[in-house]
Amino acid sequence: MKFLTAKSPFPDVSEASEEGLLAVGGDLSTDRLLLAYKSGIFPWFENDQTILWWSPNPRFVLFPSKLKISKSMKQVLRNKTLSVTINKNFKEVITACSQMDRKNQESTWITAEMINAYTKLHELGYATSVEVWRDKNLIGGFYGVTVNKDVFCGESMFSKESNASKMAFITFVKNNNYQLIDCQVYTKHLESLGAENIPRELFLKHLQLPK
Repeated sequence: MKFLTAKSPFPDVSEASEEGLLAVGGDLSTDRLLLAYKSGIFPWFENDQTILWWSPNPRFVLFPSKLKISKSMKQVLRNKTLSVTINKNFKEVITACSQMDRKNQESTWITAEMINAYTKLHELGYATSVEVWRDKNLIGGFYGVTVNKDVFCGESMFSKESNASKMAFITFVKNNNYQLIDCQVYTKHLESLGAENIPRELFLKHLQLPK
């Protein structure tokens, strides 16, 4: 595991620990974040920790052609009292994600510094938010980063009503032409939608990187 300064490059992802931890430190500048995503790396740390950079093997992803939509979700998607938008309110989505209580997590990893960093990515056109509304109330959504025309890296979701984040995710996947949605690490929630583990080497190929 490498300790980074503001100018340090990332080590090769093959140097990541068994858990996927690759490096510690550095910064959340726009240039570093974009380099990280293009290299198969993402930041994930809690509020009282130094920045931690990860590149897990295997990688949890969704191939859109394998998207699973249950009968109950098909009914939710037909609910005309709900609407889905793109980039309507990025700041509100990422803030709502930061406020969600999550199992086995003592504090949020979406710190004020992270919110500012990803908001800058959004302003530059790299980060996207998806919102689900009931009337004028934001009830769910998610955000992530576009790496290239084929790969979108999902970052975090939130729901204030049952299935709202699933509705956002399914609608986004169905209405875009990405070849792969990066879900980073396993969750039962996304497995139910068809996400699966693949070798990191295969994930890097989708990023058009060498091994």
